[in-house]
Amino acid sequence: MSTTSSIQRRDFRHFERLRVRWAEIDAQKIVFNGHYLAYVDTAVGGYWRALALPYAETMEQLGGDLFVRKSTLEYLGSARYDDQLDIGVRTLKIGNSSMTIQAAVFRGEELLVHGELVYVFADAASQVPKAVPQALRAAIEAFEAGEAMVTVKLGEWSALGGDAQRIRQQVFVDEQKIPAEMEWDAADEGCLHAVAYNRFGRALATGRLLEHVPGVAKVGRMAVLRGMRSGRIGREVLDALMREGRVRGYREVLLHAQLSALNFYLRAGFVERGERFEEAGIGHVEMVRGL
Repeated sequence: MSTTSSIQRRDFRHFERLRVRWAEIDAQKIVFNGHYLAYVDTAVGGYWRALALPYAETMEQLGGDLFVRKSTLEYLGSARYDDQLDIGVRTLKIGNSSMTIQAAVFRGEELLVHGELVYVFADAASQVPKAVPQALRAAIEAFEAGEAMVTVKLGEWSALGGDAQRIRQQVFVDEQKIPAEMEWDAADEGCLHAVAYNRFGRALATGRLLEHVPGVAKVGRMAVLRGMRSGRIGREVLDALMREGRVRGYREVLLHAQLSALNFYLRAGFVERGERFEEAGIGHVEMVRGL
């Protein structure tokens, strides 16, 4: 295990931010020690999102699963109720069939807890160890080296429509219960589509760009698979569409944002315009941004 003095925030590319809940405090008015493993486990889930790898589907595709072999934690300080914590996660080492994950719990710059989890890749049914697949090894190493985890492809409906349709079906029709006849329209055939793919070729997010009026583009049908949200994949799609909008000479882009996604678009530089309204029974607001 790394020495305490060698563990720094800058060592971690991925952080999961959590706030201590009242139920996690013990009689000493500090976080009960066992909860830190749950914090780390939550952060590991976020790590898979950062890798752009839907965990269950990825493991099924790889023909195995990861099982915890060993977990260790060292306690240096105590978190208290309502503290905001950043849990850093990184892969320290990948062996033949095992992976060592390092985790560290920070309050600001203060390191409170750190430890390691050792996972073994194994057959899902028999739990007999198997070699870590090269594709998984390469994806993790690329992430830790600072590389992008998704590739956004731009194209016509004829090229990307199959993948875009599957994502929109899951998000809008199945999850949000938008009537199918409202989701599919003639505009799909004539506008630019974007689809984000992870390193295993799985489509995770989509959006489209079309002309609203001369000089103004409209972004729409932005959808990210549920398990991949909050992992910057949607932002990659949005940025790709806006870059193409600039190339095509548009001066402004507008969109109708679901209110649940308002902060996502605010962070991307959009501002609200006009009154809020409903589309398909869901609260929306028009938002705009110059290109």
